[in-house]
Amino acid sequence: MVTNELILVLGMVIALLAVPGIFGALVEGAAPRGAAVAVVVGGGMIIYAISQTPGGIALNEVPDIIARVVGSFL
Repeated sequence: MVTNELILVLGMVIALLAVPGIFGALVEGAAPRGAAVAVVVGGGMIIYAISQTPGGIALNEVPDIIARVVGSFL
């Protein structure tokens, strides 16, 4: 089942994995188009998850959410 917590964690992972792509493209002098799309998609997932959670998500809840999502797969 896809939950808001899973969407939040996946969005964070997608956005985090795009950062090296941005730096790599900038070092090569190219436009980081693919990485920028990944950041937008990841950011959209994060915003969606926060907006769909009743009461929102506090910053201090994020480590617990990550642990729950990872724990559900292990």
